Amino acid sequence: MSKKLLVFFASMLIVLGIIAGCSSDSEDTSNDNGEDTGSDAPLYETWKDKDPEEIEGDLTVITHRTDIVDSVYQDYKDQFNEKYPNVNVEFEALTDYGGEIMPRMNTQDYGDVQYLPVEVPIADIPNFFEPIGKLDEMEENYLGVEERAVDNTVYGIPIAVTYTGVIYNKAVFEEAGVEGIPATQEEFIDAMQQIKDNTDAIPLYTNYADGWPLTQWEGAVTTTAGDVDYYNVDMLDDPTPFDEGDPHYEHYKLMYDLAEQGLIEEDPLTTDWESSKVRMNNGEIATMVLGSWALEQVQGAGENADDIAIMPFPSDAEETIFSLGADLNISINKHSENKEAAFAWVDWFIHESGYSVEQAGGISAAKDVPLPEALAAGEEEGWQFSMLTPSPDDKKGLLDEIDKESEVGLWLEPRKQILIEAAIGNRDDSFDDLMNKWNEDWSAAYEKIVNE
Repeated sequence: MSKKLLVFFASMLIVLGIIAGCSSDSEDTSNDNGEDTGSDAPLYETWKDKDPEEIEGDLTVITHRTDIVDSVYQDYKDQFNEKYPNVNVEFEALTDYGGEIMPRMNTQDYGDVQYLPVEVPIADIPNFFEPIGKLDEMEENYLGVEERAVDNTVYGIPIAVTYTGVIYNKAVFEEAGVEGIPATQEEFIDAMQQIKDNTDAIPLYTNYADGWPLTQWEGAVTTTAGDVDYYNVDMLDDPTPFDEGDPHYEHYKLMYDLAEQGLIEEDPLTTDWESSKVRMNNGEIATMVLGSWALEQVQGAGENADDIAIMPFPSDAEETIFSLGADLNISINKHSENKEAAFAWVDWFIHESGYSVEQAGGISAAKDVPLPEALAAGEEEGWQFSMLTPSPDDKKGLLDEIDKESEVGLWLEPRKQILIEAAIGNRDDSFDDLMNKWNEDWSAAYEKIVNE
Protein backbone atom coordinates (compact mmCIF):
# COMPACT_ATOMS: atom_id res chain seq x y z
CA MET A 1 0.00 0.00 0.00
CA SER A 2 1.35 3.44 -0.93
CA LYS A 3 2.17 6.13 1.62
CA LYS A 4 -0.58 8.33 0.17
CA LEU A 5 -3.19 5.61 0.77
CA LEU A 6 -1.95 5.04 4.31
CA VAL A 7 -2.24 8.76 5.05
CA PHE A 8 -5.72 8.85 3.49
CA PHE A 9 -7.02 5.90 5.53
CA ALA A 10 -5.46 7.27 8.71
CA SER A 11 -7.17 10.60 8.14
CA MET A 12 -10.50 8.91 7.51
CA LEU A 13 -10.17 6.88 10.73
CA ILE A 14 -9.60 10.11 12.65
CA VAL A 15 -12.66 11.77 11.12
CA LEU A 16 -14.83 8.66 11.63
CA GLY A 17 -13.60 8.35 15.19
CA ILE A 18 -14.47 11.95 15.88
CA ILE A 19 -17.96 11.57 14.45
CA ALA A 20 -18.60 8.26 16.19
CA GLY A 21 -17.30 9.56 19.51
CA CYS A 22 -19.66 12.53 19.67
CA SER A 23 -23.38 13.00 19.84
CA SER A 24 -25.56 15.97 19.02
CA ASP A 25 -26.31 17.15 22.54
CA SER A 26 -29.34 19.35 22.81
CA GLU A 27 -29.04 22.80 24.33
CA ASP A 28 -29.61 22.87 28.08
CA THR A 29 -30.25 25.56 30.66
CA SER A 30 -27.26 24.89 32.90
CA ASN A 31 -24.36 27.26 33.45
CA ASP A 32 -20.67 26.43 33.13
CA ASN A 33 -20.73 24.65 36.48
CA GLY A 34 -23.63 22.42 35.51
CA GLU A 35 -26.11 24.29 37.70
CA ASP A 36 -29.62 24.93 36.44
CA THR A 37 -30.03 28.60 35.56
CA GLY A 38 -33.79 28.36 35.30
CA SER A 39 -33.70 30.09 31.90
CA ASP A 40 -34.70 28.66 28.54
CA ALA A 41 -32.65 31.27 26.67
CA PRO A 42 -29.47 29.91 25.03
CA LEU A 43 -26.20 31.19 26.43
CA TYR A 44 -25.42 33.24 23.32
CA GLU A 45 -28.42 35.45 24.14
CA THR A 46 -27.68 35.94 27.85
CA TRP A 47 -23.94 36.34 28.45
CA LYS A 48 -23.93 40.01 27.44
CA ASP A 49 -26.34 40.82 30.25
CA LYS A 50 -23.49 40.45 32.75
CA ASP A 51 -21.09 43.16 33.85
CA PRO A 52 -17.71 42.44 32.17
CA GLU A 53 -16.10 42.15 35.60
CA GLU A 54 -18.52 39.34 36.50
CA ILE A 55 -17.25 37.20 33.65
CA GLU A 56 -14.29 35.11 34.73
CA GLY A 57 -12.38 31.95 33.92
CA ASP A 58 -9.34 30.54 32.15
CA LEU A 59 -9.36 30.48 28.35
CA THR A 60 -7.16 28.64 25.90
CA VAL A 61 -7.35 30.28 22.47
CA ILE A 62 -5.91 28.19 19.64
CA THR A 63 -4.67 30.01 16.52
CA HIS A 64 -2.83 29.30 13.29
CA ARG A 65 -0.83 32.54 13.51
CA THR A 66 2.51 31.23 14.74
CA ASP A 67 4.10 34.40 13.37
CA ILE A 68 2.32 36.80 15.72
CA VAL A 69 1.23 34.66 18.70
CA ASP A 70 4.08 35.99 20.85
CA SER A 71 3.70 39.60 19.80
CA VAL A 72 0.38 40.88 18.46
CA TYR A 73 -1.68 38.33 20.36
CA GLN A 74 -0.06 39.37 23.64
CA ASP A 75 -1.21 42.92 22.91
CA TYR A 76 -4.70 41.56 22.25
CA LYS A 77 -4.63 39.85 25.63
CA ASP A 78 -3.73 43.10 27.42
CA GLN A 79 -6.44 45.04 25.59
CA PHE A 80 -9.03 42.34 26.26
CA ASN A 81 -8.18 42.31 29.97
CA GLU A 82 -8.81 46.04 30.20
CA LYS A 83 -12.45 45.19 29.53
CA TYR A 84 -12.59 41.70 31.06
CA PRO A 85 -10.05 41.79 33.93
CA ASN A 86 -11.06 38.45 35.43
CA VAL A 87 -10.48 36.29 32.35
CA ASN A 88 -7.07 34.69 32.00
CA VAL A 89 -6.21 34.08 28.34
CA GLU A 90 -3.50 31.72 27.11
CA PHE A 91 -2.66 31.12 23.44
CA GLU A 92 -1.60 28.02 21.58
CA ALA A 93 -0.38 28.30 17.98
CA LEU A 94 -0.47 25.34 15.59
CA THR A 95 1.78 25.18 12.55
CA ASP A 96 -0.38 22.64 10.68
CA TYR A 97 -3.70 23.84 12.00
CA GLY A 98 -6.09 21.30 10.45
CA GLY A 99 -3.70 18.39 10.77
CA GLU A 100 -2.97 19.07 14.44
CA ILE A 101 -6.39 20.02 15.76
CA MET A 102 -8.45 17.29 14.09
CA PRO A 103 -7.01 14.40 16.19
CA ARG A 104 -7.60 16.43 19.36
CA MET A 105 -11.27 16.74 18.51
CA ASN A 106 -11.67 13.05 19.32
CA THR A 107 -11.32 14.28 22.90
CA GLN A 108 -12.67 17.43 24.53
CA ASP A 109 -9.21 19.04 24.57
CA TYR A 110 -9.24 21.43 21.62
CA GLY A 111 -9.17 24.73 23.44
CA ASP A 112 -12.01 26.96 24.52
CA VAL A 113 -11.84 29.18 21.43
CA GLN A 114 -10.42 28.03 18.12
CA TYR A 115 -10.98 28.22 14.37
CA LEU A 116 -13.59 25.85 13.04
CA PRO A 117 -11.60 23.34 10.93
CA VAL A 118 -12.80 23.09 7.34
CA GLU A 119 -12.13 19.35 7.56
CA VAL A 120 -15.18 18.86 9.81
CA PRO A 121 -18.25 17.94 7.72
CA ILE A 122 -20.78 20.76 8.00
CA ALA A 123 -23.53 18.42 9.25
CA ASP A 124 -21.29 17.37 12.17
CA ILE A 125 -20.38 20.87 13.34
CA PRO A 126 -22.99 20.89 16.16
CA ASN A 127 -21.24 17.87 17.70
CA PHE A 128 -18.19 19.96 18.51
CA PHE A 129 -19.04 23.65 18.67
CA GLU A 130 -21.27 25.94 20.68
CA PRO A 131 -24.10 27.79 18.89
CA ILE A 132 -23.29 31.48 18.44
CA GLY A 133 -26.66 32.68 17.16
CA LYS A 134 -29.54 32.17 14.77
CA LEU A 135 -28.59 32.57 11.10
CA ASP A 136 -31.47 34.81 10.05
CA GLU A 137 -30.61 37.25 12.85
CA MET A 138 -26.83 37.13 12.50
CA GLU A 139 -26.91 37.67 8.74
CA GLU A 140 -28.24 41.15 9.48
CA ASN A 141 -25.05 41.98 11.37
CA TYR A 142 -22.30 39.73 9.97
CA LEU A 143 -20.87 38.69 6.61
CA GLY A 144 -20.13 35.09 5.70
CA VAL A 145 -21.80 33.41 8.68
CA GLU A 146 -23.92 31.23 6.39
CA GLU A 147 -20.91 29.20 5.23
CA ARG A 148 -20.69 27.09 8.41
CA ALA A 149 -24.29 27.34 9.59
CA VAL A 150 -26.34 24.23 10.34
CA ASP A 151 -30.15 24.16 10.59
CA ASN A 152 -30.36 27.97 10.74
CA THR A 153 -27.79 28.10 13.55
CA VAL A 154 -24.38 29.82 13.34
CA TYR A 155 -21.33 28.13 14.88
CA GLY A 156 -18.58 30.41 13.61
CA ILE A 157 -17.87 34.00 12.54
CA PRO A 158 -15.21 34.77 9.89
CA ILE A 159 -12.12 36.30 11.48
CA ALA A 160 -11.79 38.42 8.34
CA VAL A 161 -13.39 38.88 4.96
CA THR A 162 -10.90 39.33 2.13
CA TYR A 163 -11.09 40.51 -1.47
CA THR A 164 -8.94 40.78 -4.59
CA GLY A 165 -7.93 43.94 -6.40
CA VAL A 166 -4.90 45.82 -7.70
CA ILE A 167 -2.32 46.79 -5.12
CA TYR A 168 -0.57 49.94 -6.31
CA ASN A 169 1.99 52.56 -5.40
CA LYS A 170 0.32 55.96 -5.19
CA ALA A 171 3.60 57.85 -5.44
CA VAL A 172 4.41 56.16 -8.76
CA PHE A 173 0.96 57.01 -10.12
CA GLU A 174 1.46 60.64 -9.10
CA GLU A 175 4.93 60.81 -10.65
CA ALA A 176 3.55 59.38 -13.90
CA GLY A 177 0.76 61.94 -14.00
CA VAL A 178 -2.05 59.40 -13.62
CA GLU A 179 -5.06 61.26 -12.24
CA GLY A 180 -7.58 59.29 -10.24
CA ILE A 181 -8.05 55.55 -10.17
CA PRO A 182 -8.44 53.94 -13.61
CA ALA A 183 -11.85 52.32 -13.65
CA THR A 184 -12.10 50.60 -17.03
CA GLN A 185 -9.64 48.26 -18.71
CA GLU A 186 -8.83 50.87 -21.36
CA GLU A 187 -8.12 53.46 -18.67
CA PHE A 188 -5.92 50.97 -16.84
CA ILE A 189 -3.84 50.21 -19.93
CA ASP A 190 -3.47 53.93 -20.58
CA ALA A 191 -2.31 54.44 -16.99
CA MET A 192 0.25 51.64 -17.31
CA GLN A 193 1.56 53.23 -20.51
CA GLN A 194 1.92 56.59 -18.72
CA ILE A 195 3.91 54.90 -15.99
CA LYS A 196 6.18 53.25 -18.55
CA ASP A 197 6.69 56.53 -20.42
CA ASN A 198 7.16 58.85 -17.43
CA THR A 199 8.83 56.79 -14.69
CA ASP A 200 11.42 54.06 -14.20
CA ALA A 201 8.87 51.77 -12.51
CA ILE A 202 7.55 48.50 -13.94
CA PRO A 203 3.88 49.20 -14.73
CA LEU A 204 2.50 45.77 -13.77
CA TYR A 205 4.52 42.99 -12.15
CA THR A 206 3.15 39.51 -12.92
CA ASN A 207 5.40 37.41 -10.69
CA TYR A 208 5.35 34.86 -13.51
CA ALA A 209 8.29 32.80 -12.22
CA ASP A 210 6.72 32.09 -8.83
CA GLY A 211 3.52 31.22 -10.65
CA TRP A 212 1.03 31.26 -7.82
CA PRO A 213 0.61 35.08 -7.86
CA LEU A 214 -0.98 34.69 -11.30
CA THR A 215 -3.77 32.66 -9.67
CA GLN A 216 -4.75 35.77 -7.72
CA TRP A 217 -6.31 37.17 -10.90
CA GLU A 218 -9.10 34.61 -10.63
CA GLY A 219 -10.30 36.22 -7.41
CA ALA A 220 -11.28 39.36 -9.32
CA VAL A 221 -13.32 37.72 -12.10
CA THR A 222 -16.52 38.81 -10.34
CA THR A 223 -15.34 42.42 -10.60
CA THR A 224 -14.99 41.99 -14.36
CA ALA A 225 -18.44 40.35 -14.51
CA GLY A 226 -20.04 43.02 -12.34
CA ASP A 227 -22.44 40.38 -11.04
CA VAL A 228 -22.25 38.31 -7.84
CA ASP A 229 -24.35 35.58 -9.51
CA TYR A 230 -21.79 34.93 -12.25
CA TYR A 231 -19.25 32.69 -10.61
CA ASN A 232 -21.28 30.16 -8.63
CA VAL A 233 -24.56 30.30 -10.54
CA ASP A 234 -24.38 31.49 -14.16
CA MET A 235 -21.09 29.78 -14.99
CA LEU A 236 -22.54 26.40 -13.99
CA ASP A 237 -24.93 26.53 -16.95
CA ASP A 238 -22.34 27.55 -19.53
CA PRO A 239 -20.36 24.78 -21.29
CA THR A 240 -18.13 27.38 -23.02
CA PRO A 241 -17.46 30.17 -20.49
CA PHE A 242 -14.39 31.50 -22.32
CA ASP A 243 -16.12 32.92 -25.41
CA GLU A 244 -15.41 36.50 -26.43
CA GLY A 245 -17.56 38.79 -24.32
CA ASP A 246 -17.71 36.35 -21.39
CA PRO A 247 -16.21 37.61 -18.09
CA HIS A 248 -13.30 35.16 -18.09
CA TYR A 249 -12.38 36.04 -21.69
CA GLU A 250 -12.38 39.79 -21.01
CA HIS A 251 -10.63 39.31 -17.67
CA TYR A 252 -7.62 37.43 -19.00
CA LYS A 253 -7.51 39.51 -22.18
CA LEU A 254 -6.25 42.31 -19.96
CA MET A 255 -3.39 40.12 -18.70
CA TYR A 256 -2.51 39.18 -22.28
CA ASP A 257 -2.71 42.75 -23.61
CA LEU A 258 -0.52 44.18 -20.85
CA ALA A 259 2.13 41.55 -21.49
CA GLU A 260 1.91 41.90 -25.28
CA GLN A 261 2.31 45.67 -25.06
CA GLY A 262 5.41 45.44 -22.89
CA LEU A 263 3.75 46.83 -19.78
CA ILE A 264 5.05 44.08 -17.47
CA GLU A 265 8.53 43.16 -16.19
CA GLU A 266 11.16 42.89 -18.94
CA ASP A 267 12.03 39.25 -18.19
CA PRO A 268 9.10 37.44 -16.52
CA LEU A 269 11.17 34.27 -16.16
CA THR A 270 13.33 35.92 -13.47
CA THR A 271 10.66 37.38 -11.18
CA ASP A 272 10.79 36.90 -7.40
CA TRP A 273 7.84 37.25 -5.01
CA GLU A 274 9.69 38.24 -1.82
CA SER A 275 11.78 40.94 -3.47
CA SER A 276 8.76 42.21 -5.42
CA LYS A 277 7.16 43.40 -2.18
CA VAL A 278 10.23 45.47 -1.36
CA ARG A 279 10.45 46.82 -4.90
CA MET A 280 6.82 47.90 -4.89
CA ASN A 281 7.26 49.59 -1.53
CA ASN A 282 10.23 51.61 -2.80
CA GLY A 283 8.57 52.58 -6.08
CA GLU A 284 10.22 50.22 -8.56
CA ILE A 285 6.88 48.50 -9.26
CA ALA A 286 3.59 50.31 -9.83
CA THR A 287 0.95 47.55 -9.59
CA MET A 288 0.33 43.89 -8.79
CA VAL A 289 -2.96 41.96 -8.89
CA LEU A 290 -3.27 40.33 -5.46
CA GLY A 291 -5.66 39.56 -2.64
CA SER A 292 -6.12 42.09 0.13
CA TRP A 293 -4.13 39.79 2.41
CA ALA A 294 -0.98 41.02 0.63
CA LEU A 295 -1.61 44.70 1.32
CA GLU A 296 -0.10 44.63 4.81
CA GLN A 297 2.87 42.60 3.56
CA VAL A 298 3.74 45.13 0.85
CA GLN A 299 3.20 48.06 3.21
CA GLY A 300 5.52 46.44 5.73
CA ALA A 301 8.26 45.67 3.20
CA GLY A 302 9.90 49.09 3.45
CA GLU A 303 9.58 52.63 4.73
CA ASN A 304 6.82 53.79 2.37
CA ALA A 305 3.72 52.10 3.78
CA ASP A 306 1.59 55.18 3.14
CA ASP A 307 2.29 54.93 -0.60
CA ILE A 308 0.70 51.47 -0.88
CA ALA A 309 -3.04 51.05 -1.42
CA ILE A 310 -5.54 48.80 -3.18
CA MET A 311 -8.00 49.64 -5.95
CA PRO A 312 -10.71 47.57 -7.65
CA PHE A 313 -9.69 45.43 -10.61
CA PRO A 314 -10.47 47.54 -13.73
CA SER A 315 -13.80 46.57 -15.22
CA ASP A 316 -16.13 47.72 -17.96
CA ALA A 317 -19.15 46.53 -15.94
CA GLU A 318 -21.76 49.02 -14.81
CA GLU A 319 -21.11 48.28 -11.13
CA THR A 320 -17.75 48.06 -9.34
CA ILE A 321 -17.82 45.00 -7.11
CA PHE A 322 -15.21 43.74 -4.69
CA SER A 323 -16.21 40.09 -4.25
CA LEU A 324 -15.72 39.01 -0.66
CA GLY A 325 -14.56 35.67 0.66
CA ALA A 326 -14.66 34.51 4.27
CA ASP A 327 -11.47 33.56 6.10
CA LEU A 328 -11.42 30.93 8.86
CA ASN A 329 -14.31 31.03 11.34
CA ILE A 330 -13.70 31.66 15.04
CA SER A 331 -15.67 29.18 17.15
CA ILE A 332 -16.25 27.92 20.71
CA ASN A 333 -15.69 24.40 22.01
CA LYS A 334 -19.07 23.04 23.13
CA HIS A 335 -17.25 21.27 25.99
CA SER A 336 -15.62 24.46 27.30
CA GLU A 337 -16.03 25.03 31.03
CA ASN A 338 -15.86 28.81 30.54
CA LYS A 339 -18.29 29.54 27.74
CA GLU A 340 -19.23 33.02 28.93
CA ALA A 341 -15.58 34.03 28.84
CA ALA A 342 -15.27 32.36 25.43
CA PHE A 343 -18.21 34.37 24.08
CA ALA A 344 -16.60 37.53 25.46
CA TRP A 345 -13.34 36.77 23.63
CA VAL A 346 -15.09 36.00 20.33
CA ASP A 347 -17.15 39.19 20.52
CA TRP A 348 -14.13 41.33 21.42
CA PHE A 349 -11.91 39.75 18.77
CA ILE A 350 -14.41 40.32 15.96
CA HIS A 351 -15.50 43.82 16.96
CA GLU A 352 -12.54 45.44 18.71
CA SER A 353 -9.20 43.74 18.01
CA GLY A 354 -8.67 45.16 14.51
CA TYR A 355 -7.29 41.79 13.38
CA SER A 356 -9.30 41.61 10.15
CA VAL A 357 -7.75 44.77 8.73
CA GLU A 358 -4.36 45.00 10.43
CA GLN A 359 -3.33 41.35 10.27
CA ALA A 360 -5.50 39.71 7.61
CA GLY A 361 -5.63 42.58 5.13
CA GLY A 362 -9.39 42.34 4.82
CA ILE A 363 -12.45 43.86 6.39
CA SER A 364 -14.39 42.84 9.46
CA ALA A 365 -17.23 40.34 9.21
CA ALA A 366 -19.10 42.62 11.61
CA LYS A 367 -21.09 45.10 9.58
CA ASP A 368 -20.92 47.71 12.34
CA VAL A 369 -17.12 47.88 12.15
CA PRO A 370 -16.18 50.76 9.81
CA LEU A 371 -14.38 50.04 6.58
CA PRO A 372 -10.74 51.13 6.35
CA GLU A 373 -10.54 54.80 5.35
CA ALA A 374 -9.53 54.17 1.72
CA LEU A 375 -12.30 51.63 1.20
CA ALA A 376 -14.87 53.83 2.91
CA ALA A 377 -13.97 56.57 0.42
CA GLY A 378 -14.36 54.02 -2.37
CA GLU A 379 -17.77 53.02 -1.09
CA GLU A 380 -18.82 56.64 -1.37
CA GLU A 381 -17.72 56.45 -5.02
CA GLY A 382 -19.96 53.44 -5.56
CA TRP A 383 -17.66 50.50 -4.86
CA GLN A 384 -19.66 47.54 -3.59
CA PHE A 385 -18.40 44.88 -1.18
CA SER A 386 -20.47 41.74 -1.72
CA MET A 387 -20.34 38.04 -0.92
CA LEU A 388 -20.80 35.76 -3.93
CA THR A 389 -24.15 34.12 -4.44
CA PRO A 390 -23.69 30.48 -3.37
CA SER A 391 -24.27 27.64 -5.80
CA PRO A 392 -27.72 25.99 -5.75
CA ASP A 393 -27.80 23.01 -3.38
CA ASP A 394 -28.02 20.53 -6.25
CA LYS A 395 -24.95 22.04 -7.94
CA LYS A 396 -22.59 22.54 -5.01
CA GLY A 397 -19.09 21.43 -5.94
CA LEU A 398 -19.94 21.22 -9.65
CA LEU A 399 -17.67 24.08 -10.72
CA ASP A 400 -14.68 22.56 -8.97
CA GLU A 401 -15.48 19.13 -10.43
CA ILE A 402 -15.61 20.46 -14.00
CA ASP A 403 -12.48 22.53 -13.46
CA LYS A 404 -10.48 19.54 -12.24
CA GLU A 405 -11.75 17.24 -15.00
CA SER A 406 -10.99 19.82 -17.70
CA GLU A 407 -7.56 20.69 -16.25
CA VAL A 408 -8.22 24.34 -17.10
CA GLY A 409 -7.18 25.16 -13.53
CA LEU A 410 -9.09 28.33 -12.72
CA TRP A 411 -7.11 28.68 -9.49
CA LEU A 412 -3.86 27.19 -10.82
CA GLU A 413 -0.98 28.89 -12.61
CA PRO A 414 0.04 26.75 -15.63
CA ARG A 415 -2.42 28.13 -18.18
CA LYS A 416 -1.86 31.69 -16.97
CA GLN A 417 1.86 31.22 -17.50
CA ILE A 418 1.17 29.90 -21.00
CA LEU A 419 -0.89 33.03 -21.62
CA ILE A 420 2.05 35.25 -20.61
CA GLU A 421 4.44 33.19 -22.74
CA ALA A 422 2.21 33.62 -25.79
CA ALA A 423 1.79 37.34 -25.18
CA ILE A 424 5.54 38.01 -25.06
CA GLY A 425 6.19 35.91 -28.16
CA ASN A 426 7.59 32.74 -26.63
CA ARG A 427 4.68 30.76 -28.10
CA ASP A 428 2.87 30.99 -31.44
CA ASP A 429 -0.64 30.93 -29.91
CA SER A 430 -2.90 33.96 -30.14
CA PHE A 431 -5.15 34.87 -27.23
CA ASP A 432 -8.15 33.44 -29.08
CA ASP A 433 -6.24 30.21 -29.72
CA LEU A 434 -5.77 29.83 -25.97
CA MET A 435 -9.36 30.66 -25.12
CA ASN A 436 -10.60 28.19 -27.73
CA LYS A 437 -8.46 25.51 -26.08
CA TRP A 438 -9.86 26.40 -22.63
CA ASN A 439 -13.38 26.17 -24.07
CA GLU A 440 -12.69 22.85 -25.76
CA ASP A 441 -11.39 21.25 -22.58
CA TRP A 442 -14.08 22.79 -20.37
CA SER A 443 -16.90 21.76 -22.70
CA ALA A 444 -15.70 18.16 -22.82
CA ALA A 445 -15.58 18.00 -19.04
CA TYR A 446 -18.97 19.72 -18.77
CA GLU A 447 -20.61 17.19 -21.10
CA LYS A 448 -19.02 14.28 -19.25
CA ILE A 449 -20.02 15.43 -15.77
CA VAL A 450 -23.35 17.20 -16.32
CA ASN A 451 -24.79 14.86 -18.92
CA GLU A 452 -23.38 11.54 -17.76
